Amino acid sequence: MPHTLFLRRLLPLLLSLATALASAADLSPAQPLSIGDTLTLESKALGETRRINVYAPPAWGEAPGAARPVLLMPDGGLAEDFLHIAGLLQVGVANGTLRPLLLVGIENTERRRDLTGPTTQASDRKIAPRVGGSAAFRAFIRDELLPALARRYRVTDERALMGESLAGLFVVETWALEPGLFRTYIAFDPSLWWNAAGLQSTAQAALRERHGAAPRLYMATSSEPLIRQAALPFAEMLGRELAPGSPFQHVAMPQETHATIYHPAALQALRQLFKPAP
Repeated sequence: MPHTLFLRRLLPLLLSLATALASAADLSPAQPLSIGDTLTLESKALGETRRINVYAPPAWGEAPGAARPVLLMPDGGLAEDFLHIAGLLQVGVANGTLRPLLLVGIENTERRRDLTGPTTQASDRKIAPRVGGSAAFRAFIRDELLPALARRYRVTDERALMGESLAGLFVVETWALEPGLFRTYIAFDPSLWWNAAGLQSTAQAALRERHGAAPRLYMATSSEPLIRQAALPFAEMLGRELAPGSPFQHVAMPQETHATIYHPAALQALRQLFKPAP
């Protein structure tokens, strides 16, 4: 008898549970999450196909089809630095602290090949099977990517290049060797130690040839000793060689490490360099 009573009480509970499960809504099939465009470009300069990610944050009050400046970033894959910079732009444009930009990220294939210049140091050559390919990567940007972007998107002639670590090295090298390619260069913790800090003498010679003329360079450095040992003498050299009034800024961020500097430094730099007109 107790067993029969237990089953009699349990049966309504089981029926109620079965009814609830049957009526519960299921999630729909998953769909890809997209915030912009992902494209590929066949590169003759590099001999490979490169993936490019593009994001145009919505801008209230912007005229339809308005042309935008380009912010180009190496390390621009979805698993690299593209998404957190896109987030900064989305929030900054929405709250009125940033001008609308077209963010373009170049996804890596052989990062250490593309972002480093030639080196005479055996220790440098140990970091990857191939290094020293920055000239070819710059040719890809100059001759293939930028023209392709201009054909696909409405862009102005204002362009900026931004990167951290080895990408920061590439930024500073491009600023020194091909200053007309971008209007603004932004480097966070650039790996200026590369090739025994040889970029310093290269940049110094280039500046002397141009009588100190150079586009804007914004550089931020963390507490990382290896970075500071090369960046501080480089900044001092620029203080001597740049023409008076040249737009160079070195921001020390000792509260940050090499692993943490990119996001806070990018927020600070973008708010300063791309603030809306008054």
